Amino acid sequence: MLRVGIIGMGFMGKMHFRCWQAVEEARIVAICDIDPARLTNQPGAAGNIAGAEQPLDLTGIETFTDAREMFSRTDLDAVSITLPTYLHADYTRMALEAGVNVLCEKPMALDLSDCDRMIAAARQSGKNLQIGQCIRFWPQYAKTKEIIASRAYGEVLAATFQRLSLTPRWAWQNWILDSAKSGGAIMDMHIHDADFVQYLFGLPDGVFCRGAKGLTGGYDHMVSSYIYPGNKVITAEGGWVMAPSFGFQMSFHLVLERATIVFDSTRTPDFKVCPLDGEAFSPPVEAGDGYSREIRHFADALLGKPVPAVLSPEQSAASVRLILAEMSSADNGCLVQLESSDLFE
Repeated sequence: MLRVGIIGMGFMGKMHFRCWQAVEEARIVAICDIDPARLTNQPGAAGNIAGAEQPLDLTGIETFTDAREMFSRTDLDAVSITLPTYLHADYTRMALEAGVNVLCEKPMALDLSDCDRMIAAARQSGKNLQIGQCIRFWPQYAKTKEIIASRAYGEVLAATFQRLSLTPRWAWQNWILDSAKSGGAIMDMHIHDADFVQYLFGLPDGVFCRGAKGLTGGYDHMVSSYIYPGNKVITAEGGWVMAPSFGFQMSFHLVLERATIVFDSTRTPDFKVCPLDGEAFSPPVEAGDGYSREIRHFADALLGKPVPAVLSPEQSAASVRLILAEMSSADNGCLVQLESSDLFE
């Protein structure tokens, strides 16, 4: 039985709480938050994705306001770190040095030096470190990766990804609307699609980005073009400056040689394959959402079960590198090349 802790009981902490409760081989034994009010049997939390609305039942769970105390007083196998981004590196290293396996929310960190320190701490401790790039595990996205890898419809010619949201005003002390703490929408939200682009096609040779700055002081709406060999056209648009009534939408269109694959979270059906010959259809996908499936993957790895190679800390760091390159491109209005020497080995 895995003994699990959670640090940070905002929206994502409550999402992880729900997902860990569904893992039969795991038990949440401790939670930690600097705000004592969050350490009570409280209501759920709002966010872009449903799943954290139910009230929390903390019966039998130890509560802490100090993470070091939690690690010293509790025997943990794993911890979910669901804190604001600027705290990820310090708390991940603290947990790894305490001998605890870590699932840290995305983005990995705000800069590459912190990513490097997190990777070094994981290697030194011998413990698992997984970053919450949940889109790699999202059923429709995972099925799309499978279809592309099968080459059943030929090569990808073009792909467009979108992730658009109302302004997120539900975070603790509005930390998410301070780019110094969150990196703005480009780092906090758009990184989902940048990471999935890397997952499908590898790191691009370069990137060209145009961005608009918003409430965070950083890039809160952006369109990026990813440069790959040949004529492949890959773009992603993201931002959280949409009107409140817009809500949230994640979507993509992929054009293959013999089919188009479409996903739109606001439509029913939300996922279709449109072959060049024949009728459109909705392929079957795995049950659950990206959050539950990434936590199941992490738990299985800790339990010694065979798991596919979906994500590594080095790849999560590379996605931060990609976002930083997009920021640089938007700052300077030019194409930014990505060299292999920039990446983590």
